[in-house]
Amino acid sequence: MSSVRDPRAASGIARLFAHFGVHYGWVVAASTFLVMLATAGALGSAGVLIGPLQAEFGWTNAEISAALAVRFALFGLMGPFAAALMNRFGVRQVALTALSMIFGGLFLSFFMTATWQLMLLWGVVVGTGAGMTALVLGATVATRWFGKRRGLVVGLMTASTATGQLVFLPMLASLSSSFGWRQALAFVLAMLALAFALAALLMRNYPADVSLPPYGEAAIVPPPAEGQGLAALLTSPLAALREASRTRAFWVLFLTFFICGLSTNGLIQTHWVSLCGDFGVVPVGAAGMLAAIGVFDFFGTILSGWLSDRFDNRWLLFCFYGLRGLSLLYLPFSDFNVVALSAFAVIYGLDWVATVPPTVKLAADRFGRERAPLVFGWIFTGHQLGAATAAFGAGATRTEFGTYLPALFVAGGFCLLAAALAMTLGGSARPGRGPRRRPDALRAEAGKTARSAS
Repeated sequence: MSSVRDPRAASGIARLFAHFGVHYGWVVAASTFLVMLATAGALGSAGVLIGPLQAEFGWTNAEISAALAVRFALFGLMGPFAAALMNRFGVRQVALTALSMIFGGLFLSFFMTATWQLMLLWGVVVGTGAGMTALVLGATVATRWFGKRRGLVVGLMTASTATGQLVFLPMLASLSSSFGWRQALAFVLAMLALAFALAALLMRNYPADVSLPPYGEAAIVPPPAEGQGLAALLTSPLAALREASRTRAFWVLFLTFFICGLSTNGLIQTHWVSLCGDFGVVPVGAAGMLAAIGVFDFFGTILSGWLSDRFDNRWLLFCFYGLRGLSLLYLPFSDFNVVALSAFAVIYGLDWVATVPPTVKLAADRFGRERAPLVFGWIFTGHQLGAATAAFGAGATRTEFGTYLPALFVAGGFCLLAAALAMTLGGSARPGRGPRRRPDALRAEAGKTARSAS
């Protein structure tokens, strides 16, 4: 990867959009949205392909799930290092490399015949690529390109990730059952190719690359000077973790996001179809309900971003985690009929990942614009560790007790705990007042990074 820029061509594209009154930050945000939507669709596809892979190759559910577990882990652990790579090489180069890795891993899986190939392609290659285009990408674009409306932009990015993992499931399930899993995967590859083309054409690294200030600001902010070596690049996420972990705010955000992953991806996205099957709901109907959750999540997360620009983000987290916890505690007492599941889809869907924009805003408030993506990368790692915990724990509960209901109670209770933890954070900056001053150690480290990173 390289950080080659063509300011004249880029400025020409920006002037074209400016002629229609569109700040180029919105164009970069839109291309990032499509990249994250396509990669989310690639991740979500695995859930509907487990059965066809078992039927064709005779692999066990455990063997296939092991590859998906590796993907979960790398998806989370790559976050902090993806932020460092974006600082060094730029969001455009990292996004294009990640899309190439995911495309290559899925394309080569057309020819796999052994479980070690599944582990390598779906686990290592796709997991690493997806981790480079996860929520950290959206957070980095939002913090670089937007001084105002940052929360709304983060909400849009988050919606693309969460919704993309859910809304494509019914279509992929239909393609897989009618034509085979390879044809379903071909649709995913087409989405990835389209996202690659748009990212290559439209995505840029900094507003200064197109001679613009960040949206909502008056002054052009020059990109940080280049010069960080490979060793510093690889250790900068660890340095960010060392400094951030000395603050109470980091651990509160890490733990609440751990609970976020535990109560969403790891539990509902992974086990929803089986959970509904225990109550007589057919797989197609269960997948359709997941898609409905994804639709409500899309609007709920965008609304969350809008609200996070205007209200105290601690209270937003309190409300979102509280409502999610109550909806999970309600589900075991429902009859799993259409009315009950529809009510759950609305309430749970609206706050599926509505917690992300307030969390990103709180991280930026406490750790600064340049440092926030690295710190948020570690917070996102907590999210994925929570998801992995729930994916394994709920399955073990189902095996041991013959029901998922204890897992629902545990997840609901932890969500209420997260709501309480959010309120223990110190007062945050109100919209329009600017961020609070950071601790001296973080401020000094951020200055060092700004001088050396790109």
